[in-house]
Amino acid sequence: MKEKGKVFMTNTRQHKYTWENVQPRHILVHIFSGELALSYGKTSLTFISGDTVLIPRNKLFRTVKSPVNGEPFKCVSIILPDQHLRKFYLDRSVMEIEEESKSSYKVIKPHPLLASLFGSLLPYFDMLEELPTELIAIKIQEALTVIDTVDKLASAILGTFEQPGKIDLEKYMEEHFMHNLQLDKFAFLTGRSLTTFKRDFKNVFQSTPGKWLTIKRLGLAHHKLLIERKKINDVYMSVGFENISHFSFAFKKRFGYTPSEIPLNR
Repeated sequence: MKEKGKVFMTNTRQHKYTWENVQPRHILVHIFSGELALSYGKTSLTFISGDTVLIPRNKLFRTVKSPVNGEPFKCVSIILPDQHLRKFYLDRSVMEIEEESKSSYKVIKPHPLLASLFGSLLPYFDMLEELPTELIAIKIQEALTVIDTVDKLASAILGTFEQPGKIDLEKYMEEHFMHNLQLDKFAFLTGRSLTTFKRDFKNVFQSTPGKWLTIKRLGLAHHKLLIERKKINDVYMSVGFENISHFSFAFKKRFGYTPSEIPLNR
């Protein structure tokens, strides 16, 4: 990955590159080649060459970046800091949409202005020195102007600045338990302090977060291995485990046999 301040390029020929995180700022991504799969909760979307997608801030997601047909995965991303957004939308109208849509990925409509914006950034990644701060600010301003021109609905996401409010804990955890995230992040994303999160969790699930998450993740893993016939290497990360040895140990402790020992007729 080559990075120029708040503008960076990903260029990988690896078979797959998987990454999971919560970003505190909006990110605008344009794909030049390969495929980008974004998973959040039980939803998965795939974006291809030519697509431009806006990833909202504070969104828990897993990305899988894959080369396609011998071409590397290649994209350019622009991080959109709040200070730039607040200044840009200070005297502009902001569209109203449903609250749930504000936290969803948004595909920005194809447009020559978008192609020109991202195409103009490519030469900078051949430079050895850092992209000047002043130029980054200009490119962020250009990006916001282009988005506001080609897709006004994006303003509903970019032009609002509320932090996550307290939401339905049971619904959120049932939809996102498979993400490998620290408890303080789950607390933040559900609009709670860590102490309140643990207390509310106990009241809702009659269990500690750690025990409940492990049982839910292993249950999903068992289903993927037995019913969907997925490979172990494709399962353990997708259900929230960091490494295969920890996954195998926890799986055997829970079910009495290792993932590789699941019989076809079980």
